[in-house]
Amino acid sequence: MASPAAHIDAGGREVRVSSPDRIIFEATDLTPDITKLEVVEYFVKVGDGLMRALCERPTTLERWPKGVREDMDLSTRQDNHGDAFYQKRVPKGAPDYVETVRINFPSGRRADEICPTEIAVAAWAAHMGTITFHPWPVRRADVDRPDELRIDLDPQPGTDFHDAQRVARSAKDLLEEIGIRGFAKTSGNRGVHVFVRIEPRWTFTDVRHAALAFGRELSRRDDRVTTAWWKEERGERIFVDFNQNARDRTIASAYSLRPKPGAPVSTPLTWDELFDLDDPRTLNLTSVPGLLERRPDAWSSIDDEAFGLETLLEWYARDEENGEGEMPYPPDYPKMPGEPRRVQPSKARHD
Repeated sequence: MASPAAHIDAGGREVRVSSPDRIIFEATDLTPDITKLEVVEYFVKVGDGLMRALCERPTTLERWPKGVREDMDLSTRQDNHGDAFYQKRVPKGAPDYVETVRINFPSGRRADEICPTEIAVAAWAAHMGTITFHPWPVRRADVDRPDELRIDLDPQPGTDFHDAQRVARSAKDLLEEIGIRGFAKTSGNRGVHVFVRIEPRWTFTDVRHAALAFGRELSRRDDRVTTAWWKEERGERIFVDFNQNARDRTIASAYSLRPKPGAPVSTPLTWDELFDLDDPRTLNLTSVPGLLERRPDAWSSIDDEAFGLETLLEWYARDEENGEGEMPYPPDYPKMPGEPRRVQPSKARHD
């Protein structure tokens, strides 16, 4: 027999939660069973930090309405038969307090996407099975000019979180060398994300080029780093995924849960906290609210200053002159200006 719906206060607005006792995350060695109601309550508890990441941004919802299990699959562009899925367009029947913004996809299609303006929107989305929020790096005042540079340090096979952790130190030093302050968070899995608030003056293409130039310069200074797009060329290194800055590419927000055992959180940390962290799994739904009670949000000052991309774009222009220009876009993109052939090097040699 289904449990009666629960109601919670989310920023002064009552939000209904159906099937509150449904198990979303099964127990692990670090966490007990976690219910749907506890997921909704978690997002309300971390509301200030979560809204700092989502407010006024077009946001894709990653929904796991049946809960998270190891035998469940997330639908992709190639296979839409998974148990979980990405919701890019505002769902039918959304409450009237759920605001939207119109966005343009690389294909030329358009959509009205959720644009959170209050924590009740996140609570309602969690009631709908959302565990991960994927905000665009723009705000609705100008959806074509990003205000975030996102540096995704992605461990490749043979590397782990500790390798990403060490590379993050190099990334911090390089940013500081050019007068930029970055803010770090765990990915909620093995990686590290570094976000930089930037002036909303550049296009998605410019910001992607800035990320690529940063990754290339980082790889020159740290042999544990690569920007090779093709997996066969990356080796056991940390990949700087520059394409996460392309239009309609997003990264899990600060304080989002991730679909892994134990309800891990993509957690903002001070740099010292990041460098001292031994196991990112300890940052989960049960522990992160307590962390915020003990000290302020590590990203509380992220909006205090916006930086320019001039140096990074100068590096890109320099690299282009030296024969290191554009790189491939993701395979679902239309052919982009100046883009090389999307052919794996091992296959291209046999053309």
